Amino acid sequence: MKQSLQLRLGQHLTMTPQLQQAIRLLQLSTLELQAEVEQVLESNLMLERAEDEGESGADAGASPAEASAGAAEAAGPAERGEASAEEPDDDGLAQEPDLTMEGGDIPEELPVDSAWEDVYDGTAGHTGSADGEAVEFDQLRGREVTLRDHLQWQLLLTPLSETDRAVATAIIDAIDEDGYLRASLEEIRDSMGGEPPVGLDEVEAVLHRVQAFDPPGIAARDLRECLLIQLRQLDPRTCWRAEAIDLVSDHLGLLAGRDFAQLSRRMRLDRAALQEVLRLVQGLSPRPGGKLPASEPEFIVPDVFVRKHKGTWLVELNADALPRLRINPYYASLVRRADTSADNTTLKAHLQEARWFMKSLQSRSETLLRVASTIVERQRGFLEHGDEAMKPMVLHDVAEVLGMHESTISRVTTRKYMHTPRGIFELKYFFSSHLPTDSGSGCSSTAIRALIRRLVAAENPQKPLSDNRIASLLSKEGIQVARRTVAKYREGMAIPPSSERKRLA
Repeated sequence: MKQSLQLRLGQHLTMTPQLQQAIRLLQLSTLELQAEVEQVLESNLMLERAEDEGESGADAGASPAEASAGAAEAAGPAERGEASAEEPDDDGLAQEPDLTMEGGDIPEELPVDSAWEDVYDGTAGHTGSADGEAVEFDQLRGREVTLRDHLQWQLLLTPLSETDRAVATAIIDAIDEDGYLRASLEEIRDSMGGEPPVGLDEVEAVLHRVQAFDPPGIAARDLRECLLIQLRQLDPRTCWRAEAIDLVSDHLGLLAGRDFAQLSRRMRLDRAALQEVLRLVQGLSPRPGGKLPASEPEFIVPDVFVRKHKGTWLVELNADALPRLRINPYYASLVRRADTSADNTTLKAHLQEARWFMKSLQSRSETLLRVASTIVERQRGFLEHGDEAMKPMVLHDVAEVLGMHESTISRVTTRKYMHTPRGIFELKYFFSSHLPTDSGSGCSSTAIRALIRRLVAAENPQKPLSDNRIASLLSKEGIQVARRTVAKYREGMAIPPSSERKRLA
């Protein structure tokens, strides 16, 4: 075999640690970024928070928060901040803090037999418990009250025997998050054990006591009982209360089927009276346990603020959510270029990592600002007129304008939020597919959802619009959409079908 020499030209992308860090920071949410910054501050001695008070412009400019004013303006101060860390003072020593204290808070001489705690009360600056132990701040926050906690608190205020209290506890333990009792009376009795055994009549009597707790309708075994409990707890003088009890007791099936004509005949009520009874029943809660929050509320910190000033939409980064960091000048002054010792090598590594991290933060802020500005420019109609004016837009459209890859745009827009005069929206909200129109321009799926919502809100409650009718009305406006698409959008907005939206008037 004859050997030959061939030359091949190719390209490949090397993911450096710096690039990997920048990509990872880019896709973090604001809360995750704050946690990441805290971790870096603990592990890297070169980094510290840049306080607003008592700082020079060079130190304050090293923060990526300045990117909200523009990338060009932020570059200069950042470079000056790095230069100050690179070229420390010749002495390399920081000024020793003044440890003297003014005032007479601490005596000059302490008694021989005394301890520091006898003269200076160190617990004055924090909150402590009754036994003197310090209480963490997190413990002072109000713990989320669950449905079980709420019921147990009421049980403690109810005078019951020990046996009845144990039965009530078993009943409360068998209540689900919706407020319904999912265990039978026999199962509750068998779970008690003990001698003598508890009778079913005693369990049922305790159940009635628990059903009188707040929220109304709690511990019901089915929907009918839940509604009846709420109706019976109403003032007896409430209008149409007796008719509502009769409807729920004997005609709940007709109400579920929306057979109002048959319901009117069975109850011997005219349309106006039946409407009042239905209004009373519809005001009840089918899920009494849902009144209490099931989990801790999730807070959203907007990354971008959008406001209108003199007819122009301005885009600004949330400076309060951006970390303000700088290089510690004292530790940076300890670095010697010609020193190859282990300590100096460690300091150099920390300094380089700190600069990489700050550069990645600034790059993240600049990229987020550019993407948000492009979104606002293309979706100005939404900001002016609402969802119906939303234009179709995909990741490729923004990537083409900014000269970035679609994956970068996807990372930037994931779990990032924009505060607008119309509310707070995730950046992903402004991206949507398009459907064809008669004009050939295309219509955003978000705009179609808004149109469906408007049509449903304006429909006749006695004759609600079907999915076919909605598709026909959209077609008259030049939007070609299938019935299945209308059904998918309607279900996504939690709008029930036409059979369940039917009302008397």
